[in-house]
Formats: sequence, C-alpha cells, structure tokens
Amino acid sequence: MQRLYDFLRRHPTWVDSFWAVVLLGISAVEVTTRRDEVQAMPDLAVVVALLLSLVVALRRRMPEMMLLLTLAIGLAQLIADVPVILADFAMLVILYTVAATGARWASRLGLVAGLCAGTLAQLRWPQQNDGVWAHLAIAVFQTVPFAFAWVLGDSLRTRRAYFAQLEERAARLEKEREAQAKVAVAAERARIARELHDVVAHNVSVMVVQADGAAYVLDAAPDQAKKALETISTTGRQALAEMRRLLGVLRTGEHQEGGEYVPQPDVEQLEELIEQVRTSGLPVDYKVEGTPRPLPSGVELTAYRIVQEALTNTRKHGGANVGASVRLVYFDDGLGLLVEDDGKGAPHELYEDGGADGQGHGLIGMRERVGMVGGTLDAGPRPGGGFRISALLPLKPAH
Repeated sequence: MQRLYDFLRRHPTWVDSFWAVVLLGISAVEVTTRRDEVQAMPDLAVVVALLLSLVVALRRRMPEMMLLLTLAIGLAQLIADVPVILADFAMLVILYTVAATGARWASRLGLVAGLCAGTLAQLRWPQQNDGVWAHLAIAVFQTVPFAFAWVLGDSLRTRRAYFAQLEERAARLEKEREAQAKVAVAAERARIARELHDVVAHNVSVMVVQADGAAYVLDAAPDQAKKALETISTTGRQALAEMRRLLGVLRTGEHQEGGEYVPQPDVEQLEELIEQVRTSGLPVDYKVEGTPRPLPSGVELTAYRIVQEALTNTRKHGGANVGASVRLVYFDDGLGLLVEDDGKGAPHELYEDGGADGQGHGLIGMRERVGMVGGTLDAGPRPGGGFRISALLPLKPAH
C-alpha cells in the first residue's frame, strides 16, 4: 500500500488523468439524460466536457495554461448558451490549483473570474418567476464555492511557503553550527599547538643546555655531570606529563592515570619554573609586587606561558653569561609582567611584525595568548642591550 501511495505521489498527472476520465464519463451520462433541455447542448456540451476533463488532467502540469483554457471555455458556454453541467466542477478544481501552485497573476485572475462566475451564470440562465432578491441570493450562493476553492488553495500555498521557510532556516542554522564547529576546532588546534610549542621549546631547551654541560664536565666533574643528567631526566618527565595532558584533550572518553588530567600551570608555579631555569644555568631574579589575589584560569595560564617562553628565548638568543629578571606586579585592575635579560638580544626578524618570517612562533603565540584575555604585549630590544618582554593582563574576579 505504501509503495502504491509513493508511486501516485511521484506521478500526480496519472492521478489527475484518472479523475478526468471519471468526470468525463459522468458528464457524458448527464449530457445524454439532458439531451432535450437545450437544442444546441448535445454536441457543444460534449466538447465542453472533454475540454474541461483535459483541464483536470493537466492542471498540475500546466496550471496557468489550463486556467486560460477554462476561462475560454466559460465564455464559450455563455455565448453558445450551454447551461452549467457537471464538468464545470473543473472550474473549481483549476481555481484551487492556481491559488495553491500557480503564478501570482494566475491566482489573482482566477479569483476575479471565480467571483464573477456565479453572477454571470445567474444573469445568463436566470430562474423563472423569481424576484430580484432571489436572483441575488442565488448569485451569491453560486459564488461561495469559487471563493472557498481559492481560499483553500491560497491557504495551502501559504502553509507550503511557511514550511519551506522553516526548512531553509533549519538548513541555514545547520550550516552556521557546522561553521562554528569548524571555528571551534581550529581554535582548539591552535591552543594545543601553542601549548605544545611552549612545553617542547622550554623543556627541550633545558635538556639541551644540561646535556651540553654534562658532556663538558663529564670527565672533570662527574658529580656535576650526574646532577645535569638528573635535571634532564626530571625535565623530560615534566615535558612528557604535560604532553600527555595535551594529547588527552584530543581523546574522547579516555582518562589518564588517576582519572583526571594534570592541572594547567598557574602563577603559583612560576617559582618552580624559575628554579628549574636557574638549575639549567641561567641566573634569574624573580620578584612579586603588589598583593597576590585569585586570577581567572586563562590569565594564570597566559602569565605562566609568557614567562616560560621569554626565559626560553633568553637561553636561545642571550648568549654566554646572560642573566634575566622577572617582575610580577599586581595592579588594581591588571596583572603586569616584565621579563628582561642583559644578553645580546634576539635577531630583529624574530620580533618585528610578530615574527613575519615564520621563525618567531613563540612571540606570535604570546601575542595570541595575550589577545585572548584582552591584554597588551610589547616585545623588543632593551636600551643598553638585551631583550625585554612586557605584558599587561586585565584582571577579573575569579569564579
């Protein structure tokens, strides 16, 4: 049964043709029974019934053309004095069709013709011995079916347009959701890339410095070499733990040991970071000014990563015998960071235009992090030699 229904929906003209044949058969029977009513009726009435049946058969394939054909048939009936027959029901059908699916001009034309049809029929074939009010009532009564057919078709058109609008809106919202999902994925990838860069660049640079120092003093000072190797081991484990935490973000439904991910670094861990840097051979002077207070997690992580990246750059580009200083200042409405060194400074292409040559990824990452929390960052050579990185991060109450 469902297959038959689907077949009929795919072939509406076949359905209309079936009803057209039924209408033609009924009209033929009516013409035969009313043969003596009008002298000219039999031949012309058959032609009218045949053409109106054709209108029903092709109403959905060519609604506008069938409406014009119906109007011509109606005028021919008036002129040739062919009274109303059952086949004229096709006029209601085509009026409904153009109101539902036809062009707007055809819908309006059909409405005007339908409102006039009842009156014209009453004027052309008036009832005998009826008063004026009776004729008027009959004309109105004959007009109602045409008006109802048009209203029904126009309501269907409005409903279809409403559902089409809902479908279009749903499709647009789906596309917007997909676009937002892609943006979110890209942002998450960029965040993870920044985290991986910070973790790898800092810890690997510490390990390289310690490995070079261990190789240099391996024979002369085995104890120092052993201590450097222990630092390399500790730093490697820290790097591995942080990388596992970051990669854990990419997994779905998986948990690390203990069921929880490693917490993200915050300002309180700066002392551990700086102590680690000192152990690697870079003297660092660290001071905190102002009254420490709870910070938003984004600001905590941003501050930590800026200091981490700045000290990593100092080790890379500062040269021999370089020293650094870190200042953390709590203002009423912001957190200030100042990282300076007295080395030879980084090459200008690493900080001009944010590392436009593709090498200054660390500084680019800093600017992105600071921008995400609504802060400002300034990086460049320090007067008198060395390099300076300063940042101001806005503070908001921690929730």
